[in-house]
Parts: sequence; C-alpha cells; structure tokens
Amino acid sequence: MTNEDFPRVRSHRTGRLLACAVAAAATFAATGCGALKDQYAAAADAQQRASAEAAADTKAGASVDSKATYLKLVEQMQKEGLWFASLAHIDALEQRWGVSPESTRMRADALRQTGQAAASEQAYRQLVGTPLESAGYRGLGLLAGARGSFPEAVQLLKRAQRLTPTDAALLSDLGYASLRAGQIDEARLPLMQALQLRPDSTQAQSNLALYLEVTGQDEQASRLMDANRMSPAARAAVHDAAQQLRAGGSRPLAATGSLQPAAGVAATAREDQAQQQQPLMLKASRWSSSGGIRTASQLNPATADAAVSLSPNSNPRGTP
Repeated sequence: MTNEDFPRVRSHRTGRLLACAVAAAATFAATGCGALKDQYAAAADAQQRASAEAAADTKAGASVDSKATYLKLVEQMQKEGLWFASLAHIDALEQRWGVSPESTRMRADALRQTGQAAASEQAYRQLVGTPLESAGYRGLGLLAGARGSFPEAVQLLKRAQRLTPTDAALLSDLGYASLRAGQIDEARLPLMQALQLRPDSTQAQSNLALYLEVTGQDEQASRLMDANRMSPAARAAVHDAAQQLRAGGSRPLAATGSLQPAAGVAATAREDQAQQQQPLMLKASRWSSSGGIRTASQLNPATADAAVSLSPNSNPRGTP
C-alpha cells in the first residue's frame, strides 16, 4: 500500500464509523421512545383501573353502608333484644352521620331497656319538639310507670296519644296505666281501641281481660281469655292483678329497664315467653307474629259481642 492509499482508507473507516454511530443512535432512539410510550400506556391503564375500582367502591358503599341501612340494622337488633350491642352501633352511626331524632329515639329506648333511666329520660326529652315528639312523651310515660308514678304516666301517655292516635301499643300502655292509676272508666276506650287495632296483641288482650275482671265482668273476661287461648300463667297474672286493683293495692310494676337473663339468637322466643308470664307490664309491646292467636270475633261472634259491653255497670254500650 502506497502513501497515497492511506487517506482513502481513513476516509472509508471514518465513514463506516459514522454510519455505525448513526445506526446505533437511530436504534437507541427507536427503542427508547418505544419503551417510554409503553411506560406511559401502562401508567394510564393503572390509573384508569384505580379510578374504576374507586367508583365501584363508592357505589357499593352508597347502596349498602348508608344511614338508612344502618338505622334499619340497629332497629332489627333492638327487636331481637340486643340492646347493649345496639348502643355501640348507635355511637358508630352518630359519629359518621351525626345525631338525628331517629338515632336519639333508639338510644333512649336502649338506655331504658338496659336500666339507665336517668340517661334515657334525658334522651327522651330531646325528642320533644321534633317529628318524634310522640315517642319522647311515650318513653317518659313508660319511665314514670316503671317508678310507680301512674297518674304522671297517664298524662304523658295521653300527650303521646294525641300526636299518634292510632298507635295500638301506645293505647294499650295508656289503658293499663289508667287502670293502675285508679282511673278505671278512662281505661276502657284506649284498651278497646288497642285490641281492635291489633287483635293479635297478647298485651292488649291481657289488659282488656284485666279491665273486665276489675269491673266485675268475670264471665266476659274468661270468654276473652278462652277465645285467645291465653296460657295459665297469663290468666293467673290477670286474676292476681285484678284482685289487687279491686282491693286498692298497688304491687310494684315489673321494671321495664331490667336486664334479660340472656340475649342472642333465642332472644325473641324468650321475650315471647316472658310476655306470657308477665303480660301486664307497662312497656312497649312487641306484637306476636304467630298465626295461632285469634281474637274472640274470629272464633265466636257472640263472645265478641259480649266482650264489647265494657261499662263498669255492665250496661251494653257501642264500641268506641
């Protein structure tokens, strides 16, 4: 190779190196941009998936974990006698959605049923002036009855009755409180209304039978109890209470806030049994759901006609 050939070789090598560099740069640029695009695409997909999952969670929470659903949950717990547990859930409900008349009413009922009379009374008083004012007066009346202050209980229950005149359980409580307060004549109307509004109520049946016995209508009381198939324990409680009322005595009222011996899945059955054993308690009645209880009018119309003659002097009068 001559000296003249060296410049050509260097030029050729330089061209090859430049070509390789350009090719490498082009390859790097192509692969680098592709990878970057893939990263952006993956990030966008992840963000979309996260947004979709968050939207689904929000939708599920709105349909399941709502204030209305929580209120129904607590109400169901209280129907099953889980009063202490319901207090914990009421705390959680109010922490999330704030205090409302509905939560205050449930709290007052739970406090009364768990023996916390002073706190229960305070909660019931907070309902006065709200849409649940009737429940407030009723609760105060039940607390007064538990203390044995039956004249006061009558006045408070009458206030509640004026606000909700078709509440059968309230009418039954008012009639019983009137009997215990010695207001025998005044007990007839609410007791008749309670039984006709809710003929399946063992509470209303027992209270009406008590009224009949107190007013000397023993045969009609017996027919009423036979027609509704009252248990021997319920009949004995009616007879005992009637004797004491006739004698002017006043036995202590079974505490509405006393603790049940146990609670759980069988609470409903135990409550039914307790109601049969103590049918005359002044309390918020829970209506029987069994289909075996029938009223006098369903069994024997003649018996029903006899049972509605409720005046103290046994003179027939029209139904209220």
